[in-house]
This record gives sequence, structure tokens and C-alpha cells, in this order.
Amino acid sequence: MKKILSVLIALPLLGCAGTKETKSFRMENETPLPAAYKSGDNRQNQSAVQKIEQQKTTEQDQKKEKIILDVPLIKQNPELKYGCEVTSTAMVLQYSGVNTNKMELYEKVKKDPDPIKRAPSGDILEWGNPAEGYVGDMTGKTAGYAVFDKPIVDLINQYLPNKAVNLTNKDFEEVLAHVSKGYPVVIWTTGDYRLPDRWEAWKHGNETIETPLDLHVVVLVGYDQNYVYLNDPLSGKKQAKVNKEQFISSWKALKQRAVSYK
Repeated sequence: MKKILSVLIALPLLGCAGTKETKSFRMENETPLPAAYKSGDNRQNQSAVQKIEQQKTTEQDQKKEKIILDVPLIKQNPELKYGCEVTSTAMVLQYSGVNTNKMELYEKVKKDPDPIKRAPSGDILEWGNPAEGYVGDMTGKTAGYAVFDKPIVDLINQYLPNKAVNLTNKDFEEVLAHVSKGYPVVIWTTGDYRLPDRWEAWKHGNETIETPLDLHVVVLVGYDQNYVYLNDPLSGKKQAKVNKEQFISSWKALKQRAVSYK
């Protein structure tokens, strides 16, 4: 099991922070030709090509080239030092028309109650599982960490029954297509939108939780050809402009977690 570096023990913030360099990549999609196109029948070939063109046209109609949604900005501090997830969710719910706020969501989100246990050296030995509920203390009075996608889906469904959408592990183009339809997305990244470099591991029952400490959650409110636009609850920036490929790299490193509604 990895041990937390002594320099990390001195840091007051476990989630929602970090800066470093990263590599980027490009994502490409191709539409495969239907079997009819390969059959040799000219009429079938023509029909198949027409279907492909219609599909491409429909996809283009569904996903705009660029869009920026006017989602309200909410800052997590000073009340919720480690509360980027519920603060981002509050922005999305307010945009949907729900009358709620970050503190109400702080009370309602599922928590993992397992306390943090450290070795005499200060290394984390045991703690909770963010896939099951929020781990630690969101207010920052004691150590706090994070919560992942499924408890946030459950939280959204409390306000918008059966409307939550879990976009986790979807292609990023599908996430952008969802934004194109007018729905902002709660999305997991790092504090500087680059690759995480502060990994840690601890025991949770019989499981070993391996996860980066420098994760962060923001609201994806828009995009264009080269950039994504984010509402960041920690920096307090609205519609922050970030290189798209750089952001995709950090999102993939955080297991492609994204949540919204429909």
C-alpha cells in the first residue's frame, strides 16, 4: 500500500487542489459502414450511404459547435472547504430551477461514516469509500476528502426524481452533446485541470481504496472547438476557459466521472 508523503500531511486540503504539467490527446470517432454497403448491390449501397449522411446530419443538429450556459456560480468557501461536489451540484440544480443551496445538499448527501485512522507517522491507514458516500469532513474542521458519482446521482434524484443522468465512462463527446442540449454537467477533474500526481491508498474493510488526493469537481457549462468552460467553486471563476484536450486528460485520469440531469 502506498504511503502518504510527509509533505502531504502538512497540507490542509486533501481534495480540490494541485498544479503540474500534463500531456494531451485527441479523440476521434468514425461511423462504420453498414453491411449493405459492402454487399455490392448499388441500390443498397446508395441507401446505406444516405443513412450514414442522415445520421451525421442528425448528430450535427444535436450537438452544437459551441455553447456556453449561464449557470449561477456558487463558491464552496468558507463554509465547505472540501465541498466542491455538493457546491457544483447546487449550481446545476439551481440552473434546473430547483430552490436549494450548497448547505442543504451538504446535509442531504450520503456520507461514509468510517473515521480516518492514521499510523503514528501520520500515514492514512483506514478511511471511507467515496463511491459509497462522502469521506471525511466537508467543512474542513477535520480531514475531508471527496464523494464520487453514484451518491451525487442519488442526491440529484431527491430533487428531480428519475431525472439524474450518470455520464460516467461515456465518451467525452457524449458529455458535450448533453451540454449542447442545455444541461450543465457536474464533472470530476483536478484542481488545475491537469493529470493528478498525489495518489494515496488506504484500507476500507476488505477493500483497498486507491485514489488521487488532488481531485476536484467543477461544472461543465460550455465548450467550443478548442476549449471547455467551467464554473469552479474553489477558484470562484465563472465560465473559466480551459484547453479541451488538457481537460479531457485530467477527466480520464479521474475515471471519467460526470453527472447531470435530463
